[in-house]
Amino acid sequence: MSSRKPLVIVTRKLPDPIETRMMELFDVKLNLDDHAFSTTEMIEAVKEADVLVPTVTDRIDARILAQAGPDLKLIANYGAGVDHIDLASARQRGITVTNTPGVLTEDTADMTMALLLAVPRRLIEGVELLQSGDWKGWAPTGMLGTRIWGKRLGIIGMGRIGAAVARRAKAFGLSIHYHNRHRVSQDVEEELEATYWESLDQMLARMDIISVNCPHTPATFHLLSARRLKLLQKHAYIINTSRGEVIDENALIRMLKAEQLGGAGLDVFENEPAVNPKLLELPNVVALPHMGSATREGRNDMGEKVLINIKTFADGHNPPDRVLEDWS
Repeated sequence: MSSRKPLVIVTRKLPDPIETRMMELFDVKLNLDDHAFSTTEMIEAVKEADVLVPTVTDRIDARILAQAGPDLKLIANYGAGVDHIDLASARQRGITVTNTPGVLTEDTADMTMALLLAVPRRLIEGVELLQSGDWKGWAPTGMLGTRIWGKRLGIIGMGRIGAAVARRAKAFGLSIHYHNRHRVSQDVEEELEATYWESLDQMLARMDIISVNCPHTPATFHLLSARRLKLLQKHAYIINTSRGEVIDENALIRMLKAEQLGGAGLDVFENEPAVNPKLLELPNVVALPHMGSATREGRNDMGEKVLINIKTFADGHNPPDRVLEDWS
């Protein structure tokens, strides 16, 4: 980039400290009312910007990138997942893509454990029972849930978040199992007392709880297909804080409705922000509005990474969080 301050266009409102610092460092156009960019607005942004700062809610596909101006050299994504960006098209056009990995690990793992506890122990149903005024007091058979201690947890995707979930789950007395593209190191397996399953199908059939912690890529779209969901035991629970597209949502709804699964805790959905109303009608589902990373600390940390990536790139260096085309 030239010696002038790069023009940075931000597609959503970011935390105030991040926007303030961004204004000090760069020439910035902010989204003060936090509306979702239309396709027309996104095209105008890529035509004008030196740096685009999108979020997971923005679709940056090949059609939009085809309209990019010659000055757009960096897409500094505010978030870890980049499945909403056509990485191959960006690379073909000489546009670097960065993300914000690592800073949301603990927050997302906390939310995974919250759902892992809430669904089997029927926490939301308990809250609703009290609020309805229908609770008649303690009873030996009232609000019976499922014990967590001693159950088998199968983690799909043993990256940073998967490992953080495993550490928490181990403290709750769960036995840790995992499926991953690559087996983790022996040291990590020993620390977590984790059992590796090369076959996802075999792992699914033997677990009490499944936690989805892998990214959404072409290889993981509907990884939990209707066929694979049928491998799960009837009492099994599914927790997903990754991406909704990893699960065949319609198949999941059918099985939950037919009581062929114990329940599900979902923080993400296949067609966000639309949520299938059938999911919300099911008593054995706890559904949250994509809150896994929603902490003040996490959002500020994400912004700091965006700032570092832009500043490093503007200074002529490789940004620390550059995303490779084969990201998965």
